[in-house]
Amino acid sequence: MSKHDPFQNVLKQLNEVNKIIDIPEDINTCFLSPQRFLEVSIPVKMDNGKVKVFTGYRSQYNDARGPYKGGIRFHPDVNRSEVKALSAWMTWKTAIVNIPLGGAKGGVIVDSKKLSDRELEHLSRGYIRAIYKLLGPSIDIPAPDVYTDPRIMGWMMDEFEKLEGAHAPGVITGKPLNIGGSKVREYATAQGAFYVLEEGVKKLGLGKNATVGIEGFGNAGSFIAKLLADEGYKITVVSDSKGKVINCNGLNIDRLIEYKNKNKTVVGFEDQNETGRCSYEDVDILIPAALEDSINENEAKKIKAKMIVELANGPITPEADKILFEKNILVVPDILANAGGVTVSYFEQVQNAYNYYWEEKEILDKLKKIMVKSFDEIWQKKKKYNTTLRMGAYVLAIERVSGAMKARGWV
Repeated sequence: MSKHDPFQNVLKQLNEVNKIIDIPEDINTCFLSPQRFLEVSIPVKMDNGKVKVFTGYRSQYNDARGPYKGGIRFHPDVNRSEVKALSAWMTWKTAIVNIPLGGAKGGVIVDSKKLSDRELEHLSRGYIRAIYKLLGPSIDIPAPDVYTDPRIMGWMMDEFEKLEGAHAPGVITGKPLNIGGSKVREYATAQGAFYVLEEGVKKLGLGKNATVGIEGFGNAGSFIAKLLADEGYKITVVSDSKGKVINCNGLNIDRLIEYKNKNKTVVGFEDQNETGRCSYEDVDILIPAALEDSINENEAKKIKAKMIVELANGPITPEADKILFEKNILVVPDILANAGGVTVSYFEQVQNAYNYYWEEKEILDKLKKIMVKSFDEIWQKKKKYNTTLRMGAYVLAIERVSGAMKARGWV
């Protein structure tokens, strides 16, 4: 667990926003905690015949703009503060891209890599049984997150439908295509980040020969690496939880993805060349795509990048954020940069409701339009208040959520 308290980071960010737009006290009070927080015990009969009890959480932060929406992560470091923080960030994220949803998050404390397929399925179904009364297409819609995937979402949707006694494909997004999933969803987070990265590149006057470093090479990290490499960007350093690989001439991303899929790590990839300055500290564009708080004050002091695109949630501590601002490094915040995932999740819900499914190009066109418009709206807030892009995003989000709360008569 990080030495930083993620939900305290959320409250610090709210304090910073309050200095810019003066959030009304009644509204700010509502933002100090989730509307509902659930902790559950999930008993699973393991392959050795013994029962093991796992702890799970669901945080429903705010639904003023629409049903709660947020992923479920399976990770040994899942904790209450993290889940609460992620539910708040999801609230801001859906508001930024202006889709009619609120924010939630779920998690289970587990090292899922140590589970058999049978144990993983029983845990997934058990989690849904524990929280299903709080779920529904018009109540709260989960999705995949760290160490969860379409297969797990399929199990979860099936369990919910068994409990409800009816088909309800819109209760979960990120499902396999053959049971109501959406095209593009697999790489939507990376695709959305690519669109806003390109907007940032235009603002800074960077070229396609810019060097890129990617920290984290899971689903989102590997997909954005592929998108950038195909567009001619030079990716010089990539890391995962076990180590990193460097090639100052640019890594062969197609081969690296094949290697990672086969070996479960990038470590040992033979295509390396460190004859030059191409570490994380030296790249033009840095993309943290791992877990929270990966860039602290010490790391921030070393970074020479012109732009950081937060593909992960909360990868920069508030203290590091100030240092990066002082160094005039453009940080594209997580609540914008990785909002492509929830945007296409929303598209999936719409398709489920219509029982009519769109082609890939149509989804990409809709996603690009939303991401570019959101970047422009946040950029205007940044200019208006002479602040960071992150604070511009928070201002836009909080104005929209506050407006919905007032319209409902909550405050």
